[in-house]
Amino acid sequence: MEDWIYDAWSKIWIPKGEELEAAKEEFIGILKVLEDELGDKPYFGGDKFGFVDIVLVSFHSWFYTYETHGNFSIESRLPKIGSWAKRCMEKETVSKSLCDEKVVYDFFAVTLRKKLGIE
Repeated sequence: MEDWIYDAWSKIWIPKGEELEAAKEEFIGILKVLEDELGDKPYFGGDKFGFVDIVLVSFHSWFYTYETHGNFSIESRLPKIGSWAKRCMEKETVSKSLCDEKVVYDFFAVTLRKKLGIE
């Protein structure tokens, strides 16, 4: 699962135009598979926060960066994933463990893009 998400979101970083649109759709498509699996359950394992939730929520800090750089909204395209992410972030163990999304964006937008020569 991590490889699918990483490969898809890494394509959002560099391209523009049609390539960026294709990269966004690929990324949304992968999250759609996960959203379909989530269904109407509060967590991927049902009523309890479990392993899949732990793995996937670790990407949540990057969602703002993907959305801002790619000019799209995960929550509007995938409302169940958006609700799930909010539910996960309400857990103190999760919210205190993850980096603030704005800090991640600043790292990406300033430091990482400059280092990689991405304009």
